[in-house]
Amino acid sequence: MKKRSIGFLALASIAGVVLLLVLVMGRQNTRHRNQIQKTMRSASMTPAQTKPVHLYFSDKDSQFLMAENRVLKSPQDPEFFARSIIEALIKGPQQGLTRTLPAATVIRAIFVTQEGTCFVDLTSAVTENHPGGIQSELLTIYSIVNSLVLNVPQIKAVKILINGTEAMTLAGHIDLEIPIKANMLLIR
Repeated sequence: MKKRSIGFLALASIAGVVLLLVLVMGRQNTRHRNQIQKTMRSASMTPAQTKPVHLYFSDKDSQFLMAENRVLKSPQDPEFFARSIIEALIKGPQQGLTRTLPAATVIRAIFVTQEGTCFVDLTSAVTENHPGGIQSELLTIYSIVNSLVLNVPQIKAVKILINGTEAMTLAGHIDLEIPIKANMLLIR
């Protein structure tokens, strides 16, 4: 009789823990969904203004980054401004510089924390279609990082994700496991 009650008690405890985990995970997902919906609503209510920006693309020799001046829509929400910057990088340069992101790359999500870290989630096309090589990888990463950090005041560092998960590298050379700050030494 005691074995049954102990077994029942153990089973009830396990069921309680599982139920608690399901509730906690559901609340986190709901909180995340609510935050995304709030961001989407705020962008549609914010009047779009334009702002001059410096987008960083590779020079013709793929040695350095060079600024290309553009005027982009800049809603007051930093996530949407960051999205427009990354979309412009994906479309490529307009003034004779070299593309740094593969054209097939798609933005999955962008989120800016209160501490100033911008999470940029890209599809795997950014790695699958990347030309490879350490210098090319360096220019791709800092094209994204410098374009965001130097144009969006709320962004202090960038964390690049691939298909919603942390990636060790983009093309096998540069560590992506920690947020990256701007690198002015690559700009000419």
